[in-house]
Parts: sequence; structure tokens; C-alpha cells
Amino acid sequence: MDTQQTNVRPSGQSRNDGKNHPSRRIGTAATRCGGGVTHDNARHTTRFTVIGNHLAQHAELSLTAIGLAAHIQSLPSGAAVDIRSLAARFPEGTTRIAAALRELETHGYLRRTRERTQDGRMVTRTVSCNQPGRTGATQEPKPPRPARREDKPPPRRALPAVPQPAYPAPDLLQTALGVLSGLRRTDPRLLISAMDAEHLVPGVAAWLERDLTPEAVHSALTTDLPPEPLHRPAALLAHRLSAQLPPLPLFRGAPAARHPLQNCDTCDRAYRAPEPGTCGACRS
Repeated sequence: MDTQQTNVRPSGQSRNDGKNHPSRRIGTAATRCGGGVTHDNARHTTRFTVIGNHLAQHAELSLTAIGLAAHIQSLPSGAAVDIRSLAARFPEGTTRIAAALRELETHGYLRRTRERTQDGRMVTRTVSCNQPGRTGATQEPKPPRPARREDKPPPRRALPAVPQPAYPAPDLLQTALGVLSGLRRTDPRLLISAMDAEHLVPGVAAWLERDLTPEAVHSALTTDLPPEPLHRPAALLAHRLSAQLPPLPLFRGAPAARHPLQNCDTCDRAYRAPEPGTCGACRS
């Protein structure tokens, strides 16, 4: 009577027990038997989706829910992810797909809301979350990416200072601008920008103030140029305008004032005097 029945199987334990959960047994069993998966991976460069391990190795989601979440995250925005469209795409059927969607919604990988369109229809809006807990991430605009150091243009080096005219009359500055604009016709390397020309115009005007003709200034700026390419033609012109500035012309006094011609009241001869009267010969 007390003999134990050895051919009777012991009562089975729940597979949901923490010790028997497949996701908890697989690592230990593989290590114990010396097997386990090895990876032969190639780096993807196009058409790939980044899936977090928190989804791929989720301890509570079913395999159907994990696969469905990976599929949804790989779709472009606007793709249909309703139960009917997914059932037409996969063989699991509407019941299993609906259950998987509810799992994903419970764990924060999906947000589904019902909204009414302008024409009165009710539609379901689905938001896929690759990181659960980031509520409202799709509504908030992303902050602009700060420019990397290599994206910033190099700072523009300042041009050397140029002489300044004593009287920058508009006509003088316009003539100086014409001199600079004509330099490229003699040497195409002397093509300069409008900003550089604005910096150089006063220097050319200072030369023109020294009794030089526009042709003479043109010749001074285009003669004996170096044969190699000119990387900064405006800097070369600014240096020449300063280093080769001619001296001021000698001061020339104003000519003596000449009196107008007058007719002598006595002899009717012409003579110069400030007012009419008698010439010097008649007065003597």
C-alpha cells in the first residue's frame, strides 16, 4: 500500500514561473551545454531600421507583438497599420494581430486615439513609439542641431588699410570705383567683389587727389604683377595703394588777381584798373 508509483508523472509546474520562463532559461541552458547562437553580421548602409533591445528582448511581450512592433517601426509615416491592413499583410489573422496591438499599447509602444475628421468621420490615429515614455514627442519640434565646427565658414581675413582722401567728393569716389572695375579687363585675376571694392575705393580716391589721372592709377595697380595665381587680389591692391602712394603735389599759390580793362577818360586808351578813371600816363 505504501509503494510509490514510479510510472506516474509528477504534476507539471506553471511555465510562467520565474525559473521556467523561456527568456530566463535560454541563456543558462546554452551556457551549460556549450552551445548558443553566434552572429555573422554585415553592416547595413541602406534600408535598415534601428530597434532597441528593450523591444527585441522584452520579457513580457509575445513574439507576435515584438515582430509587429519591429514591422511598424520600419514603415514610413502615413502607412496603414490598422488591423485589417496588417491581417492582409501577415498570416496571423485579425484576432492575434488585434491582441498584439493591445500588448504594444499596454507597454507604451503604440498610442491610439480616436479623432473626428472635418467631414464627420471617426478615424483612429496611431503613433508608434520606439522608446516608451516619450509622450508627445511627435508634436514637439526637435531642437535645431547645433552647427558643427567644420560646418562654420572660416572667418574672413580683414584687408590691409588703405589711404583716405582729404575730400571724398562723390564724383571722386565714382571715378575711383570705375578704376577698380576696369582692372579685370587688363588682368582677369584682379576681379574683386563689391565688398572689397567698397574698401579699396577711398585708397584710389587718395591717389586721384594727388593729380594722377585714372589711367596712371590703373597702370600702377596692374604693372609688374606676380606670375602665380592671386588668391587675394584685393589684399594685393590694398598693399599697393598704401605702399606706393605718391607724394602730395607741390603747393601752388593762387594766381594774382587781374583787374579788368578800363578806358581812360582822357586819352581813351585801355588800361587795367579796379574802377574807371584816368590811366597812369595821363595822371603823370
